[in-house]
Amino acid sequence: MPSFRLIPREERFFDLFVEDAANVVDGARQLETMLRTFDNPDKAAKRIRETEHKGDEISHDIGRRLEQSFVTPFDREEIHALISGLDDVLDLIEEVADTFVLYHIDAPTKTSIKQAALIVQCCETLHEALSNLRGFKDLDKFVIEVHRLENEGDRLARSAIASLFDDGAKAMEVLKWKDIYSLLEDTIDKCEDVAQMIERIVVKHA
Repeated sequence: MPSFRLIPREERFFDLFVEDAANVVDGARQLETMLRTFDNPDKAAKRIRETEHKGDEISHDIGRRLEQSFVTPFDREEIHALISGLDDVLDLIEEVADTFVLYHIDAPTKTSIKQAALIVQCCETLHEALSNLRGFKDLDKFVIEVHRLENEGDRLARSAIASLFDDGAKAMEVLKWKDIYSLLEDTIDKCEDVAQMIERIVVKHA
């Protein structure tokens, strides 16, 4: 006998998750473009802040729907955690952009550009995962890919920070770049946190 629900769950949430993730991808791509060109970092950082504000609006929309919906696609706490995780990724992207401006960085390093590219790949993978979340299956490959990217980012950050002390850079420059490399790595770590949230949701509800 086919299964059915007496009360249909609110499917619109899945579309909003995808919309939220797509906005995070936009922010990540804007950061990578900012670092690759670096012709007007102030303007680029402002644009990223606008993208972050758009993310806040999407999150608030999801929060309102959560309050009004009797049946949700999965636990309310899990929805809150998922949206908060995506918000955190975008907040960190914004913080990275602002830090480049506040620290008066003359030019990004090759490592920081590589880290930004990894963030884009992580966010794109999360977007793909959430685009396929509705069925609660076959999402392992996305989680594995984000984990692989996080490992790559971790190795990149450790090497870059170690090289700061090998190169004999001025103390202030060491501190600035250590902060930047760490923030970029924190962003990748947060992407992995979101991937793990998705994994837990799938395991629980598949």
